[in-house]
Amino acid sequence: MRVRDKLTNQERIGKDSNYEQEGKVQFVIDAVYAMAHALHNMHQELCPGKVGLCAKMDSINGTHLLKHIRRLNFAGIAGNPVLFNENGDAPGRYEIYQYQIRNRTAEYKIIGHWTDQLHLNVRTMQWPGGIRRIPSSICSHPCQAGERKKIVKGIPCCWHCERCDGYQYQADTYTCKMCRFDLRPNVNHTGCVPIPIVKLEWSSPWAVIPVLIAVVGIMATVFVVVTFVRYNDTPIVKASGRELSYVLLTGIFLCYATTFLMISTPDVGICSLRRIFLGLGMSISYAALLTKTNRIYRIFEQGSMSVSAPRLISPASQLVITFSLASVQLLGVCIWFGVDPSKAIIDYEDQRTSDPVMARGVLKCDISDLSLICLLGYSMLLMVTCTVYAIKTRGVPETFNEAKPIGFTMYTTCIIWLAFIPIFFGTSQSTEKVSLQLLYYYYY
Repeated sequence: MRVRDKLTNQERIGKDSNYEQEGKVQFVIDAVYAMAHALHNMHQELCPGKVGLCAKMDSINGTHLLKHIRRLNFAGIAGNPVLFNENGDAPGRYEIYQYQIRNRTAEYKIIGHWTDQLHLNVRTMQWPGGIRRIPSSICSHPCQAGERKKIVKGIPCCWHCERCDGYQYQADTYTCKMCRFDLRPNVNHTGCVPIPIVKLEWSSPWAVIPVLIAVVGIMATVFVVVTFVRYNDTPIVKASGRELSYVLLTGIFLCYATTFLMISTPDVGICSLRRIFLGLGMSISYAALLTKTNRIYRIFEQGSMSVSAPRLISPASQLVITFSLASVQLLGVCIWFGVDPSKAIIDYEDQRTSDPVMARGVLKCDISDLSLICLLGYSMLLMVTCTVYAIKTRGVPETFNEAKPIGFTMYTTCIIWLAFIPIFFGTSQSTEKVSLQLLYYYYY
């Protein structure tokens, strides 16, 4: 049967008909019309006022025809304009659909189109939760101050914002860097600021207590010295060995006076005086006690063997021995000055906390633990030697009233040293703990 036999002459193609045309047919028709319009325009240009082909169109120049094709601008069969851009391409035309659910039925609904620019009908759009406002449609939000962009692998236009934490600051858009050792990041981590410098202040409670103890100790020492001077020629003062007693009181005075050097603001002068007097007071005190116990030991040891008096027991000899022992401490300090001159430093590691806000630099003298042990080591040697002689003289007669008090003093001192050393060096890396060292220093 031929197709013509099926036609009823009532067929119509429209919106209400059941006919569905192939989607690409309109482009074929528009292409034919484009060629026709271009030939028509070229004919009017080359053969004005003539019907049919003229001599100029006997051989059609394809380049000339292409020029007319690119100039076209007419409405196509679907009502869309037919034209070409500078590259000879037809402009893109797109219909934008949104997947919507209406009355529990899912469908794609046209919500706009794109022809050179976007055209959306916002009122016909639907969003999850029934919201009306268009949700943000970006890959990544801008990073805040102090945050760097960490690019997502495989998606160069997307990133994660990563905070520059700890002692880091934002060097550029993509990099966090560590602040210099003497700096810490500012509040928003966009740069670095100096770390505050702290030292032991005179008004601090940690300084007031040692100062009060030092003042009381100095007053007591001065009171004893004045009493000795006033009763200098009395038998009891002469029997106590007044020359060595004055030396011993001088050493005790220096120990208390060192407090003010320990609290003063460190500089080259203060640090030098600390090196000199921190161990000198103890060396003088122990040198005097050692000389006295050695004198007692030699007197009784010589008395058991001979009636003649031992040598070097006169007051002048005792002073020479005492100052000779103390001069060893000064000699060691002088050698120390030559090897490692005094200087004040700022220690940024001592109070470098995990939270940069709490970080502080400690202004202190450049005295290491090893140097301090060497500085006090000689005093410890004098103390141990003095204790040995105190043990040897523990059997002297009761009427000789110096030996046993000295022995008791040295026994207790040795016990205190066992607690003093770990506490003193265990607290040597903190500003406030300097006063704690002083307290143990006095107790010792």
